Amino acid sequence: MNRVRTKFCGITRSEDAQFAAAIGVDALGFVFSRQSRRFVEPQAAARIIRELPPLLSAVALFMDDEPAWIRQVIAIARPQILQFHGNEILADCASHGLPYLKAVPMATVTDVASYAAGFPGAAGFLLDAHGSGEAGGQGVPFDWSRRPQLARPLILAGGLHAQNVGEAIRRMQPYAVDVSSGIESAPGIKDATRMQAFIDAVRVSQHE
Repeated sequence: MNRVRTKFCGITRSEDAQFAAAIGVDALGFVFSRQSRRFVEPQAAARIIRELPPLLSAVALFMDDEPAWIRQVIAIARPQILQFHGNEILADCASHGLPYLKAVPMATVTDVASYAAGFPGAAGFLLDAHGSGEAGGQGVPFDWSRRPQLARPLILAGGLHAQNVGEAIRRMQPYAVDVSSGIESAPGIKDATRMQAFIDAVRVSQHE
């Protein structure tokens, strides 16, 4: 099995980002949609991102946001990757000059392959339990027997935590796993013990 990457999403504090980096996370997600409980201002995210070590990706998450706001966030925070979590179409995702991930709302999308075909330039697809137009980070998984066969990397999200991520990896065999609420004490406030437990569980799953 190839190494499964890990992304911690909903980062709002520098201390959480630094701890995540120290224990070996591969990417950190910053939510720039104001409707989210994990919203972070671009200036605050920029300060956190500037302090990150090299080779750790900063991902900017949007959900049906205006192009002008997306451009402003990119200019200030300077993320490496964009993630689109709403009802965006191809033009919304592909017009910013950065690699992007497209979230797939598994609660409402029945044909994932057809949905993914609408985003041929996506760097990968994030499978989440939310429905169309809903935010992620709800702590609810979807049916892991629904593994689509796609040419692009699959990133598994939705209801993951240290106690179930190993099973999720075995069943879905994703390129990466994405966790938010499963490592929190409150929305946007990460818990060091839960972060460490999640990373440990992912690593254990690679040797089973």
